[in-house]
Amino acid sequence: MKSLVPLLMASLMTLPAAAAAAALPAAPDVEKRPHTVTAPHGASRSDEYYWLRDDSRSDKDMLAYLNAENAYADAVLAPLKPLQEALYAEIVGRIKQDDASVPYRDRGFWYYTRFETGKDYPIHARREGSMDAPEQVLLDLNPMAEGKGYFAVGDMQVSQDNRLLAWAEDDVGRRQYTIRFKDLSTGQILPDVIQGVSPNVVWADDNQTLFYVENDPETLLTVRVKKHVLGTPVSSDALVYEEHDDSFYMGIGRTTDDRFITIGVESTVSSELRYAPAANPETFTVLAPRARDVEYDADHHEGRWVIRTNSNGASNFKLVTAPSDATASTQWSDLVAHDQAVLVEGFDLFDGYMVVAERAEALERLRVRFADGRDQLIAADEPVYSMGLSVNAEPNTDWVRYSYTSMTTPATTFEVNVRTGERRQLKQQPVIGYDASKYQTERVWVTARDGARIPVSLVYRKGFVRDGTAALYQYAYGSYGMSMDPGFNLPAVSLLDRGVVYAIAHIRGGEEMGRSWYDNGKLLNKQNTFNDFIDVTRALVAQGYAAADRVGGAGGSAGGLLMGAVANQAPGDYRALMAQVPFVDVVTTMLDASIPLTTNEYDEWGNPEDKVYYDYILQYSPYDNVSAQAYPALFVGTGLWDSQVQYWEPAKWVARLRDVNTGKYPIVFRTNMEAGHGGKSGRFQRYREMAEYYAFMLDQLGVPAQPLAD
Repeated sequence: MKSLVPLLMASLMTLPAAAAAAALPAAPDVEKRPHTVTAPHGASRSDEYYWLRDDSRSDKDMLAYLNAENAYADAVLAPLKPLQEALYAEIVGRIKQDDASVPYRDRGFWYYTRFETGKDYPIHARREGSMDAPEQVLLDLNPMAEGKGYFAVGDMQVSQDNRLLAWAEDDVGRRQYTIRFKDLSTGQILPDVIQGVSPNVVWADDNQTLFYVENDPETLLTVRVKKHVLGTPVSSDALVYEEHDDSFYMGIGRTTDDRFITIGVESTVSSELRYAPAANPETFTVLAPRARDVEYDADHHEGRWVIRTNSNGASNFKLVTAPSDATASTQWSDLVAHDQAVLVEGFDLFDGYMVVAERAEALERLRVRFADGRDQLIAADEPVYSMGLSVNAEPNTDWVRYSYTSMTTPATTFEVNVRTGERRQLKQQPVIGYDASKYQTERVWVTARDGARIPVSLVYRKGFVRDGTAALYQYAYGSYGMSMDPGFNLPAVSLLDRGVVYAIAHIRGGEEMGRSWYDNGKLLNKQNTFNDFIDVTRALVAQGYAAADRVGGAGGSAGGLLMGAVANQAPGDYRALMAQVPFVDVVTTMLDASIPLTTNEYDEWGNPEDKVYYDYILQYSPYDNVSAQAYPALFVGTGLWDSQVQYWEPAKWVARLRDVNTGKYPIVFRTNMEAGHGGKSGRFQRYREMAEYYAFMLDQLGVPAQPLAD
């Protein structure tokens, strides 16, 4: 196949600028190649664009198509360049460029992250004893990222004697990390290098042994825990544990009291934790053997295990305790009872008390529980908000740090004294030029078609009138039990300032309303997720929050699947949709165990090797349900190196949409050729991508380019 890029650009360059804007080139038309995908039970599907998959990312025809789509996107979006630049300038202009995080103390050092003006990446640093001591830079990511299209650091762990640093870095975006080491007393980078791992590292107490998790090079599954002794060949690293069930993820950690190193494995519906003394981590003991439909996580402090679990029918989870040498769930005893109306999401342990992170009525809250059984809630300041535990590195304190935000309140870090109730604000995210008094947030409830009550968080500029004329930007996710809480969104201020109503639909598939909210939005209940999103849109339009022809929807990853399903099922309800790294070819991906994440996700989507799940997934899979109808305007984004949702899923989806779409609105497909699932790295680069699809969305919704006057 000839490269389409030169032809596309040539067609533009032969026209005067004004004519080029008026007469865009035809959208790319990629070759069809017959291919049949057959399931083990015999069902088959035709996939004419299957050939676009290239695991090596080197096929010339495939790359030519992606480049042609990028060139076409450039052409379509060229008239919006001034708006993109204005949006980018607004967003970046709100950022305090020389900002720093709130320092926290750990083993005698104060740790923090700071940024310097004009630089994309953070500097990780510490000071010994107090913040008045000289700064010691642990890692400056700016020179480390220089010349790279992508760069990210995962775990950073300092050895127990405070002398050595281990960190995991990725310069591709595929989430295959490399571990490196630094002697903090000399600044020397040590020669030890460990490749092909997850971003998860833990030191043993000897300050020479590092535990890490090795990935399968093809599926990227976390399969083995190994330990490396500094100065020895990586090839001789000892195997500590190997997981043979490819439906499980794996991670390692240390307990709050630093007594144990832990190895945790979990699937969608099951968990298992092993522990060994950090002073001599030779033998790992199972805390409780895995059992299907039993999940748990655990921490150790003050001579006991505290365990969060859904065992014995505790669907919303409860807290139990167990002795330090526990090896079975029969040794567990209840500490915080199960509550059908309250989801227990996590906890932090302190000397003489704990703080439990809960969720009720789609709102987060923090409860302090003392050793004598007394408890108290940490107060929130607004009716619609998000709050959660912050960094509490040392348990011997009466001060608990937590984060707080709302759709009008920038991210704020507080600490509260659990004995006296005194509260101190440590920091609020600086947002240059932002005045919270100009905006308003509210919570509404929408009744879905099956009677379920869907919470919706809204924010808009004060002065907004519910007269059915406004533009609406509606966001949702709705998978994996991940809750999308109503927090401050710095870039979205540019939408609000142009009169757009911003909504987060807390649809089923998340856990906003408890575990049942998740269960009712996965597997054979997945259609509820799509129905909820559509029903929220229709209700908001009916209630005057938006004009029927000025609604935009947005979602990424599994939220991109949501956008794909909505585009097929209710195209007339949306003027434009934005799908970032969308999971749109569900059947084919879930039939292929070689693709990263597939086997871990059978209990989320279902295994289509089972005909029941095959038939159900086939009913909603966006790629399989593209049909000859008028689609809304679409902005689709992906990363060539994405390991979670492979680039070929949106590429195939867009190619098929182009074949049958009878509508008049544009479909734009943008591939970042240097990034993975999270897009570009660096604090400013991602805002360029965001400004591009914001401009597209605003243009399609008929929103004025200039902000409203005060």
